[in-house]
Amino acid sequence: MIRSLRLINFKPFENQFLEFRPLTLLSGLNSTGKSSVLQSLLLLRQSYQQGLLPNIGLALNGELVRIGTAQDALFEGAGKEDPIGFDLVWENGFKGIWRFNYDREVDVLNLASSPVAQEIYKSSLFSNKFHYLHAERMGPRPFNEMSDYQVRRLGQIGTMGEYTAHFLGIYRDKDIPNGNLSHPKAKSWNLSNQVEAWIGEVSPGTRLNITPKPDVDLMSFQYSYGDSNPYRATNVGFGISYTLPIIVAVLASEPGTLILIENPEAHLHPKGQAKMGELLAFAASCGVQVVIETHSDHVLNGIRLAVHSGKLNPKDVQLHYLQRQEKDGLAFTEVISPHIDRNGRIDQWPDGFFDEWDKSLEALLEPAGE
Repeated sequence: MIRSLRLINFKPFENQFLEFRPLTLLSGLNSTGKSSVLQSLLLLRQSYQQGLLPNIGLALNGELVRIGTAQDALFEGAGKEDPIGFDLVWENGFKGIWRFNYDREVDVLNLASSPVAQEIYKSSLFSNKFHYLHAERMGPRPFNEMSDYQVRRLGQIGTMGEYTAHFLGIYRDKDIPNGNLSHPKAKSWNLSNQVEAWIGEVSPGTRLNITPKPDVDLMSFQYSYGDSNPYRATNVGFGISYTLPIIVAVLASEPGTLILIENPEAHLHPKGQAKMGELLAFAASCGVQVVIETHSDHVLNGIRLAVHSGKLNPKDVQLHYLQRQEKDGLAFTEVISPHIDRNGRIDQWPDGFFDEWDKSLEALLEPAGE
């Protein structure tokens, strides 16, 4: 499990230390660097998958993330000789320190130094015990892709959730590895029943109808409600399609898995967002490390409720609020890290940290102008 991350000369960060816990929540206004934190981890994984680590350099563009050019990755205020650096510390004490020099002539990032302990590359960040779900996930489709390599061999559902239907089709009858994540209304512990029970928090009574079409490498995906006829996914809406990959990834993950999720609240009504926060909190309490980027106060409140109910230790939650600052005409990101207590209360609320409801309410309480 990752315990801390230091970013050096990477995008909006000159030298930023970030503590990680089983559940780490990144928040802040748009374009303050939340995605950049996730991208630093994705770049290391992507570079390893492409064979550039541990010996060559950084793969800036691939299936997980596309940064663009090396100059796009470099902090604007970095000097000509300043390297990009990623420092990771795991709970077992292992430390990974990577430095990449910017070759301006060919616009690449070459490896200057890397960790001595090769066991680092067996951690969840580099192994199959990993899931990443992009903010732009697959919307409703009548058919979904199949990939035996991604699903059977790697145990992945795709960065956009494109292999979720195939994953469910293969592992639907397998019991979930974390019994504490079992929904009280589920018919059994198997993945299919658990997914239907949790998706019911978003859309009550939802049933999943998945039919493989192996001759064309597609999965037919339909939904039904109770005893109703099945509906095409395109006639159901975005909320379920966007939520399903998250629920599947969480329920199928063993302890020690690392899950990175962008905007888990997308297309969900407030109750569904709060329940999503609770589910992610429950996963963190079961040994799955979850890192989320969110703009949703409902997701935050779902996490706070999990802490308040005793389902998640407040020491297992790390909040980071990112805000853009300017110094000598140069923009950079500052990180403020509020703490949550046993009652689910937060010790500080910096300006912009999930406070828009209070600001709007205060304005509405003022007498209306003539």
